[in-house]
Amino acid sequence: MDHPQRIAVLGGGQLGRMFIENALRYDVEVHILDPDPACPCARLANRFVQGAFTDRDTVLRFAEDADVVGIEIEHVNVDALQELAERGKTVIPAPGILRTIQDKGLQKEFYQGQGIPTPPFALIENAAQVDAFPHLLPAFLKTRTGGYDGKGVIPVTAAADVPPDFHGPYVLEKRMSIDKELAVIAVRGSDGGVMAYDPVEMVFDPGLNLVDVLRAPARCPADVCQRAKELAMAVAHAFGGPGIYAVEMFLDTEGKLWVNETAPRAHNSGHFTIEACASSQYDQLLRVYMGWPVGDVHMQGHAAMVNLVGEGGSGKPMLLGCAEMLALKGASIHLYGKAQTRTGRKMGHVTVVEQGEEEVDRAIARIKRHGKVVPSAIPGPEKTSVE
Repeated sequence: MDHPQRIAVLGGGQLGRMFIENALRYDVEVHILDPDPACPCARLANRFVQGAFTDRDTVLRFAEDADVVGIEIEHVNVDALQELAERGKTVIPAPGILRTIQDKGLQKEFYQGQGIPTPPFALIENAAQVDAFPHLLPAFLKTRTGGYDGKGVIPVTAAADVPPDFHGPYVLEKRMSIDKELAVIAVRGSDGGVMAYDPVEMVFDPGLNLVDVLRAPARCPADVCQRAKELAMAVAHAFGGPGIYAVEMFLDTEGKLWVNETAPRAHNSGHFTIEACASSQYDQLLRVYMGWPVGDVHMQGHAAMVNLVGEGGSGKPMLLGCAEMLALKGASIHLYGKAQTRTGRKMGHVTVVEQGEEEVDRAIARIKRHGKVVPSAIPGPEKTSVE
């Protein structure tokens, strides 16, 4: 081969940006396809192509010279990935796996067929059918395709709760009595071996339905943490292909674990691994693409990740509180390079690694008190441009 390994990634958001930051340490090229010319990856990629990753012909042209094809977001053209795989390219995740995961209904049926515990559900076509399943109510109603970052999910107690602009088909899922929401990043290597990071505990912003704070390892008994890792590895084994599997799960009030959904890619719940582990989720993904051995997943202390979410409206982003956050010994700031901020948009995150949970608690409080991303027109102390 007369060139470095070429990795073609569909999607140019912050996950791709952090993947590139890690890949720059190696002799590989990362090519990015995204419809937004100002996406976070545009200035970092070896080659950036503006185009729709949902369009079959665009994807085929983009990846024709690539050795490996990956994704940064699930909502891509799977038919194109299937054709690329048939041409002999390494495609991760495998197109069949992605096709299942793209449809929450197929995903739920997959868990059911594999004996993987998942909350009771029904697949329905329209809102009127909600009332036909009283044993599942109260429930969450989820669109089968297209949902992302809290979108496409609403709580329901009856058909009357479904707004007219919330279109099906749907998954109607029984609302569980939840103690904690957990996530585990599992890595399945090209040799079929599977490893898993420690489970993380996700604390959500109730207004935005986004992860606000992530704690690693999760504050759970040791046996719960071990069962969560084993469940995530079982999911990775069940899907059967190499890649990264971010398995979100519920711990109910009786101590039972249920798989909510899986993302076959790097994930928000694994950002902490950049600082807290010898091999981050992004390093693992590169290793899987290249067929290299899976890296070390053990944590070096206790960690937390606090999302920096836009507030105060739209505009060019400015970061407030940079010095106050960096005064924390174990803090690392990650800004995503997005050209515009808006209320509720993920603009970056701060990771802190400490020796104990009390130190992590104090660090979280300081980050939340000082760290803000606002439009540049809003006055405030110590502004730092996000760009």
